[in-house]
Amino acid sequence: MTFRARLAPLAAALLLAAAGGASAQDGKVYKLAYIDPLSGPFANVGELMLAHVQYAVDDINAKGGVLKGQAKLQLLQFDSKLSAQESQSALQAAIDQGARAIVTGGSGSSVVTALVQAVNRWNQRNPGKEILVLNHSSIDPELTGKACSFWHFQTEANTAMKMKALANFIKKTPDVKKVYLLNQDYAHGKQWASYGRQLVGLARPDVQFVGEALHPIGRVKDFAPYVANIKASGADSVITGNWGQDMTLLLKAAGDAGYNLRYFNHSAGSVPGTVLAVSQARLGQLTWVAEWHPGQADSPRVDALAKAYKAKMGKDFLAPRIDMTPRLLAAAIDKAGSTETVAVARALEDLSFDSVVGPVRMRGEDHQLLLPQVVNTIAPVDGKTVKTGWEGTNYGFRTEAVYTGNELAQGTDCKMVRPGG
Repeated sequence: MTFRARLAPLAAALLLAAAGGASAQDGKVYKLAYIDPLSGPFANVGELMLAHVQYAVDDINAKGGVLKGQAKLQLLQFDSKLSAQESQSALQAAIDQGARAIVTGGSGSSVVTALVQAVNRWNQRNPGKEILVLNHSSIDPELTGKACSFWHFQTEANTAMKMKALANFIKKTPDVKKVYLLNQDYAHGKQWASYGRQLVGLARPDVQFVGEALHPIGRVKDFAPYVANIKASGADSVITGNWGQDMTLLLKAAGDAGYNLRYFNHSAGSVPGTVLAVSQARLGQLTWVAEWHPGQADSPRVDALAKAYKAKMGKDFLAPRIDMTPRLLAAAIDKAGSTETVAVARALEDLSFDSVVGPVRMRGEDHQLLLPQVVNTIAPVDGKTVKTGWEGTNYGFRTEAVYTGNELAQGTDCKMVRPGG
């Protein structure tokens, strides 16, 4: 487990002495813990997410914090190592240090599910010391479906919502005819494949699904054998939930093989290295979906935030939803007028928030945030639809379609059990 405190020694001693005690309850400091991968094959993803969360926390504090200046947020940092066991150890360490909320999501749905289950047990056994889980990137619909929890809030569109957006686009893209499903061998990868078959099949009954494969997450170094199988199937498109190095290595292998595929993905373009990989492959079209993409037209509020973020952090801004996550928490604390966890959770339910990507709402029945989704494709700069290159390349992002959260909202199997019955 890796923990990197960013406090002066004296301040750290004072805050740790108060952890879990009256001062945290009174609102002098509200601790939230970041638990996501900071080492291993997806460390670059974890560092990106951490930078977004840290920037938002610092900005909230710079503007006075919460509760009309009575409280400041403090971010603790832990390395999940992409492991459910390590994440639960980090959770206990965070609790011991006084955390009242967990920010997570980049470790994958199986890890986040384990964290939510651990939080459920802790909260049941420790009334008055409950904590929340704020999930910015794990998009398993079960987390706001059958496995929903009063203590868990999802600030990203889920798998079904994202696939619905892509299916709507594919419906209008006749050159997609034969589709291969290639995904990581864990819950999210299997769900991305399943929703692909279901929703794309409904939108385009003429599409043929010509093959399917699962591969170990983060362990494949050469995707050439998988690309060979895709080519043998005759596929023109791949529905893949791959992210991080599993996406960039797939692009490289297809480019090396001279295979010009279309890829449909949930968030690959917001991960460092993906645009560079597409430009180096010089083949293939990667279409993905997110709440915003760099260079998106008519997004002045995101542009301003991205500029301020780059000036302070020295990195490119990529994910408004991650920046939004602690801001939603701060808004709920202010709405509740308290840092007491049950009150904050109730304030989050049905919270409407004027975000940089437009109005969003945390649906109370299942704690799923309804936010816009933009279907976009990584493509060469042409001065018209793609005006700015990314990652030092002449490739950027072309907007294909924009959908509101309400347009993509799905039904839910959630049967929420709330405190007090």
